[in-house]
Amino acid sequence: MPNRRAFLTAATAALAIRPTPTTAATSHTTSADTPRTTSATAQRATSARARTASPAAPATASADAPRTTSATAPHTTSATTPYAPSAAVPRTASTPASAALDVLLAGNRRYATGRSRHPHEGRAVRHALADGQHPLAVVVGCIDSRAAPELVFDQGPGDLLCVRTAGACLDEAVLGSIQYGTAELDIPLVLVLGHERCGAVAATLARLRTGAAMPGHLRHLVDAIAPAARSCRGLPGDWAEHTLTAHTTRVRDTLRRDPALRPATVAAARCDLDSGRVRLLP
Repeated sequence: MPNRRAFLTAATAALAIRPTPTTAATSHTTSADTPRTTSATAQRATSARARTASPAAPATASADAPRTTSATAPHTTSATTPYAPSAAVPRTASTPASAALDVLLAGNRRYATGRSRHPHEGRAVRHALADGQHPLAVVVGCIDSRAAPELVFDQGPGDLLCVRTAGACLDEAVLGSIQYGTAELDIPLVLVLGHERCGAVAATLARLRTGAAMPGHLRHLVDAIAPAARSCRGLPGDWAEHTLTAHTTRVRDTLRRDPALRPATVAAARCDLDSGRVRLLP
């Protein structure tokens, strides 16, 4: 018994002076007043990895650093997405209207088939255009958000001079804008672009059916489209479609007769909202 008592006394004393166990790494809990530390072993391992690893790229790019994209970046081109040129298509005063029309129709084919290039949108082009513009065509179109000429013809900044009113209706401001394009910018082509399901045409037909007066400024739009609507009212088929075609060609013919717009070529076309295709009108 004395030996057992002495053994227990010695064991208790040993436990009382034994230091608290610690791990090789430091505690992962930190506070605002206690900095996080690492053990010597962890520091040596970190240093070894740092010597063998390649230098890491900076977390933020500087203002002068060029922007790079990966192979999967959305701005890269593929076999199904034609490369968009980095500079505007050169044009001179001798560019024929037929060549300008070919450019527009080719762009429309891209748009209608989902292969738009959205050309001439780079910074270099913007800087070049700041010194002057040389559009290929004046497009006289409707304000409808579904028939924006730059999209329908897959053109970019500096390519088109667009004059848009509801129903492509004419007034002195529109005529002056067109003349600015043909006389001052030497644009060879004026294209009047109508589109199906035109709201201005629908309002005109409703006015003619009911005889109700149109409020405010809308009366001027109806008065401009009504002659075309009356001219085809007795035709079989879709009155709205006939009115659109008649009104678009009437606007074209009015511009053709205007001596202030000569010698520019004036054409008319219709845009199908479902397919996106543009068709020239006879």
